[in-house]
Amino acid sequence: MPRPIQTRGQALSFLLSRIDYERTAVVCFKLDRMQQLLERLENPQQQLPAVHIAGTKGKGSTAVMVAEMLSAAGYRCGLFTSPHIHDFEERMRVDGATPTEQELVEVTNRIIEAVAAMDQLPEGMQPTYFEIATAMAWLFFALRQVDVVVLEVGLGGRLDATNLCSPLVTVITNISLDHTAVLGTTLASIAGEKAGIVKPNVPVVSGVGAPEARAVVHDVCSTQNVPLYELGRDIELRGREVLSAGKSKGGTETVLRRGQRLKIQTPWRTWSGVDLPLAGEHQAQNAAIAIAVIDLLNERGRSVSMEAARSGLTRLSWPLRIEVLRDQPTVLVDAAHNVASATALIQTLEAEFPAERSVLVFAATRDKDFGGMLQQLHHRFETIILTTYTNNPRGVPVEQLATIVRERCGRNALLAADPQTAWDLALSSAMPNDLICVTGSFYLAAEMREMIRKKEAPATVTP
Repeated sequence: MPRPIQTRGQALSFLLSRIDYERTAVVCFKLDRMQQLLERLENPQQQLPAVHIAGTKGKGSTAVMVAEMLSAAGYRCGLFTSPHIHDFEERMRVDGATPTEQELVEVTNRIIEAVAAMDQLPEGMQPTYFEIATAMAWLFFALRQVDVVVLEVGLGGRLDATNLCSPLVTVITNISLDHTAVLGTTLASIAGEKAGIVKPNVPVVSGVGAPEARAVVHDVCSTQNVPLYELGRDIELRGREVLSAGKSKGGTETVLRRGQRLKIQTPWRTWSGVDLPLAGEHQAQNAAIAIAVIDLLNERGRSVSMEAARSGLTRLSWPLRIEVLRDQPTVLVDAAHNVASATALIQTLEAEFPAERSVLVFAATRDKDFGGMLQQLHHRFETIILTTYTNNPRGVPVEQLATIVRERCGRNALLAADPQTAWDLALSSAMPNDLICVTGSFYLAAEMREMIRKKEAPATVTP
């Protein structure tokens, strides 16, 4: 029998000893492995109703919006997202609060015996980092006695570890090409994997736009005989006003905020004056999806008033989504890591972030279409600084990125061996009216966010 875990450090060491597909290009999904792990834990996921959210882009943002609205309405709401930015515990929250060290130790000790037993099974049945993290989240949510859980799919949907939940509503946000080595090389094949979360008798909210992918979602919902509510057909974004940047005091810290005011129509209600403290039309669309989910939950016995929902959205904080870290020059970080996300970022910069000059700090992960991303991004920036992050081994070497910039974009870039050097280069070349944008990878954005926030104290910034 494994020795009991006594500290947070021991719990994290146990997790880090597992296969982590977020840090390797070799992926092996087996839903029966997760099913057996949960059975050994007495299936905590079966006792807690869920909102299950898949998609290529927007699923995390939509998840946190739904969770904030439910919490504001008085429900004890669990939220599971990935990856984390700084601390592992960020992946699982109840009403915004992460597990205490005691809670983390408790749920880890509940799981280590089941994992040890499965480690003796034939090859391929050993639980992975993400599967264990998902099971720990379920145990934590059960420990906190939550009323509802909002789950972001890790990758895909059909074989994802989260797909053993008992949903009240399932959601598929927009779909584009990403993780093609695992999910397929066409929008139809990717949509088929995402739509694998659809279950009988559970209504679906969809933000899928591409006709090829949309047709797949239609077919799956028709086969399962479940109601389908689509953005652009049943759910409409009828008004969007960009709110100017403002500052407010939070204790001794200055908070920079940008956002938008929305009017949204669902099949059930008209929502006017919805304030969202996130930039970009893509986030407005995510908000429309999230509000439709709230209306569906109302239909299914989870009452949420408009007043509570609006209140939840206004207090929302979601780092790395066009997050502004400072002014003069404007510095923002964004977790865009595929072509569709890069396109949305550029559209938002053009519409909402005027600047005299713009500087791009870029790094990418090996399994992404970083060439396509750079082709989308480079037109918007006078200076490109290429780097690689230090917190994950999947980073693309800067020399390889430089070759892509020369061959596909017809220009040269500055090279930085690490994020600190990249930041020093960017800041030294930027004037007060300029813009510095850090993007290309979740890992780069997270690493540079922490570094910049430490250097730019006392300003702490939320979107």
